[in-house]
Amino acid sequence: MFSYLQKIGKALMVPVAVLPAAAILMGIGYWIDPTGWGANSQLAAFLIKAGAAIIDNMAILFAIGVAYGLSKDKNGAAALTGLVAFQVVTTLLSTGAVAQITGTPIEEVSPAFGKINNQFIGILCGVISGELYNKFSNVELPKFLAFFSGKRFVPIITSAVMIFVSFILLYVWPVIFKGLVGFGTSIAKMGAVGAGIYGFLNRLLIPVGLHHALNSVFWFNVAGINDIGRFWGSPEVAYADLPAVLEGTYHVGMYQAGFFPIMMFGLLGACLAFIQTSKSENKAKIASIMMAAGFTSFFTGVTEPVEFAFMFVAPALYLLHAILTGVAVFLAASFNWMAGFGFSAGFIDFVFSVKNPNANNPFMLLVLGLVFFVIYYLVFVSAIKMFNLKTPGREDTDEEIIEEKNTKVSHSQLASSLIPLLGGAENIEEVDYCTTRLRLRVKESANVDEIKIKKLVPGILKPSKNAVQVIIGPQVEFIADEIKRLLGK
Repeated sequence: MFSYLQKIGKALMVPVAVLPAAAILMGIGYWIDPTGWGANSQLAAFLIKAGAAIIDNMAILFAIGVAYGLSKDKNGAAALTGLVAFQVVTTLLSTGAVAQITGTPIEEVSPAFGKINNQFIGILCGVISGELYNKFSNVELPKFLAFFSGKRFVPIITSAVMIFVSFILLYVWPVIFKGLVGFGTSIAKMGAVGAGIYGFLNRLLIPVGLHHALNSVFWFNVAGINDIGRFWGSPEVAYADLPAVLEGTYHVGMYQAGFFPIMMFGLLGACLAFIQTSKSENKAKIASIMMAAGFTSFFTGVTEPVEFAFMFVAPALYLLHAILTGVAVFLAASFNWMAGFGFSAGFIDFVFSVKNPNANNPFMLLVLGLVFFVIYYLVFVSAIKMFNLKTPGREDTDEEIIEEKNTKVSHSQLASSLIPLLGGAENIEEVDYCTTRLRLRVKESANVDEIKIKKLVPGILKPSKNAVQVIIGPQVEFIADEIKRLLGK
């Protein structure tokens, strides 16, 4: 079950990776016309509307992207299947259709069906259609129906299955909707404190890759919060259709803003602490590694190269990192210092969000970031020295966990080096990836040489007997493609 949830989390990154395009388009539009939001500039209106085309259709992007991400061969037919599944469900369960099917006056239909076009339903449709694709994409029908065999058969069977799913959701969705709203609002109605709790849980779930599921409640429109969508929308719609319990406690961007001080500055302080506390013979190479990882975190908001460098060797320190993240999100929400992102809280997204009309005192986040840079540095240095934590560069000499990770090698060289350390080609059954991790299914994870792999990459995780995750960094897609090529998959 855990391994499957990991797989879904990875598939979610396919549609999430589209969001930076929306942030860039809308960010430039708001820079051009920061007061009229397109009313005073045709170019600004063009760009803002282009970005909104992505943000406003995230649910259908999730259905298509997750189906594609879960498919065994990453074929476009799987994406089409996700689209079919989503269209069937959202059409059959629209308010008007439910009123007609059940014979209920339209004004008495559950408000849950007015929200059926959401990311949760998109993810559900993507998961079901992805699995149907994997099961039926090789089906051979009798000769007189041969044209509909294989991949062409999948959308057909999917449409039939989703009719049955829609019938179940007719009764289950109102209950699910109430539960999702209750979960999100139980934290959200706590205002800044709830935002802090969310920030803490967001970081705490990073090691198992399930933070995406939590994010969907607060960042997207699963429970009516939709913080990313509201931030990148116009001020007129930023607080439209807000759940009643959130009125007076919610500020647009409060589940995003507090991550900027951590990802742009806090983790840089941690990197400096690792360099400062490393052994003298390791200081130069640790400096190279941490400077690269810190730059990645600052510029793009991708934090895993830094976090995986210490989350397993010093879990207490990682818990402290999660707590400090919660504090940063709490403070940003308390002072109403707001900025937003389309991908992650790095410099790129910050630049594009500062002119957004929903941003509020965004440059104070930089001031807060400098404070957290100092806090991270001082606290990490103190904790590392006090408890003699084996953070990067401080390993015992016989372990030699950190080697020449900073050595520039080609994607082919790294892939070639990893395959035998993963137990060889015969041990690798499936190769996939998400934002920064190789996700592999292996016959036996005990055959994987963790020690030697850690000499090449930031980290490795074994969620189960048959699952392995190798932390690579932003270039992971190229490494995964190269491994597949070398394995002939």
